[in-house]
Amino acid sequence: MDVLDKIIPNREEANVGLFCDAFPPVMDGVAVCMENYAYWMQNKVGKTKVITPNVPEADYSKLDYEVLDYLSIPVPKRHPYVTGIAEIDPRFLAKIAKIRFKIVHAHCPFASGLAAQRIAKSQGIPCVATFHSKYRDDFARVLPKVVVDGIIKYIIDFYENSDLVWVPQESVIDVIREYGYKGHVEVMDNGSDLVADYPEKYFVDARNELGIKPEEFVLLFVGQHIWEKNPKLIIEALSRMGDVPFKMFFVGTGYAAEDMKALVTEKGLDNKVTFVGNITERARLTKYYAASDLFLFPSLYDNAPLVVREAAALHTPAVMAEGSTASTILSDGENGFLVKNDPAEMEALLRKLIADPERVHRVGVQASKSIVRSWEDCVEEVIDRYNTLLKIRNLPTIERI
Repeated sequence: MDVLDKIIPNREEANVGLFCDAFPPVMDGVAVCMENYAYWMQNKVGKTKVITPNVPEADYSKLDYEVLDYLSIPVPKRHPYVTGIAEIDPRFLAKIAKIRFKIVHAHCPFASGLAAQRIAKSQGIPCVATFHSKYRDDFARVLPKVVVDGIIKYIIDFYENSDLVWVPQESVIDVIREYGYKGHVEVMDNGSDLVADYPEKYFVDARNELGIKPEEFVLLFVGQHIWEKNPKLIIEALSRMGDVPFKMFFVGTGYAAEDMKALVTEKGLDNKVTFVGNITERARLTKYYAASDLFLFPSLYDNAPLVVREAAALHTPAVMAEGSTASTILSDGENGFLVKNDPAEMEALLRKLIADPERVHRVGVQASKSIVRSWEDCVEEVIDRYNTLLKIRNLPTIERI
């Protein structure tokens, strides 16, 4: 029992609080992860709360779970991201004070994560924290090294002060160790909400809806349009392939979007490359995955991108950068393809694959079998892990509905 139990009688009992600075309508891998945790947690155990900074156009009224948002401000040069400090919003504080959690889970080490840790401490409950991103790369682009080093120290302190630290795949352990974290780390996979038994007609209809000709080989990129994700490699490789009948879609938005468009125009690719913009409707995004033959994601920045698994769910294998943290889930030529960070190497690989679509399809089917796991299955394991931690602490466990 914490001190608020004496001040506020009959506080609402909640099973889990999920905290993150990114949540739909902001769409990135972490936001999608949060959304699926919340959906399946609510379905399986109920009493699930999401805590996140307010996005002005967001409407959470139709969700099965409650979203407790707090005052926010835009993140400079990173639209549509927002941030804020939960503890200075009196409306939020009044709501959160009436809730008693069994466990909290921070998916971000910044303002929302700090709120999770403070609530965990005040209520005497565990705080789980997932290390999702290469934060150093985010800050190194805009800040001097001495400042970045200070931020990384703060981030590692945050994880050191958590009761349990998760990473989304094995290779990410190397990243958090490189940052300086020395504590215990566990791997907890991410899932995909696109797992289904899609009939052949679905793929044919998707291509028809997007106006793709039968002879066109379709390439796809989904993600933030930022240089850290290496879109320049894609564009430069494609500029060498004027004789090949392909169509390329870039889905997403980001600070580099206009410069990427300018580079495409400069390289004479406007008739083959389409910038779709941001897609928030999952059904529409699924059509792009289904209509594509190959997913290009040579990022050196990402830890465990959900988009690679999403594409695989629709039998679309990925081309990823050899040696990158994210690429360790692939076996070259078996469930995906690896390429050196060089435009000529990318060009050579793409020419080879475009000439052999049956091979690409076989690899895509194998990717769907080997690297795709449903979010429902993942959240089942998450609940079991929460309960193991609660039992260790001699605290009430979470019961399934």
